[in-house]
Amino acid sequence: MTDDQTFLANYKPDAYPRPAVAVDLVVLTLWERALRLLAIARNEPPFAGRWALPGGFLRVGPGNSQGEDLEDAALRELAEETGLEGKEVVLRQLGAFGAANRDPRMRVITVAYYALVSPTLVPKVSPGGDAGDAFWITPEAALAKGLAFDHDTIVRSALDRIRADLDRDPIAFALVPREFTVQELREVHEQVTGTPQDPGNFRKRVLRMVDDGLVEALPKKRKTATKPAALYRFKRQR
Repeated sequence: MTDDQTFLANYKPDAYPRPAVAVDLVVLTLWERALRLLAIARNEPPFAGRWALPGGFLRVGPGNSQGEDLEDAALRELAEETGLEGKEVVLRQLGAFGAANRDPRMRVITVAYYALVSPTLVPKVSPGGDAGDAFWITPEAALAKGLAFDHDTIVRSALDRIRADLDRDPIAFALVPREFTVQELREVHEQVTGTPQDPGNFRKRVLRMVDDGLVEALPKKRKTATKPAALYRFKRQR
């Protein structure tokens, strides 16, 4: 036996107290010209009846099996509690939240993710697992009502991260239709950042994205109430 094998054969992990690990998901979309957060009504204690983020515990296997990876757990919870698959959304790890007493049951550390969902997928979302009804509400309304556990803190952190990522990571494509107008993309930036965007300057910004190869102009237009609008799409895979 090697030193490592001997050590592991005699190692007693139960000699040390260990916290549970969970994953939580901040799921966002743009719906009816407003940024919306997916909130789940909890069916079970603690916080039965309160709104919360979708999520659940990391699965750890029996014996020496260490169970699933964090991202696998996030994708599983996304599918179980919303009906969405990972390939349908933009999923990014947000960070760990491990304040003592954040969960009244026991010491639980959660690793949070944010998921950005195309408006076209909103009708597909359906709650599952231990969740009750699912609601698409504005983050402001959710925070004013107060979410279970420390989910208010997680939502605020996610909004800060997404606002910072919006200008350095092409995540906005997840919140517009596959083929979009400049106005639709501008509305994403306005709703996420909470800051009005000058239409002329934003159009120039989109044209720079075309020059940089991130966006391509399509040889067709969409009818609007005023005049046909040029259509674009992101060139990277969704």
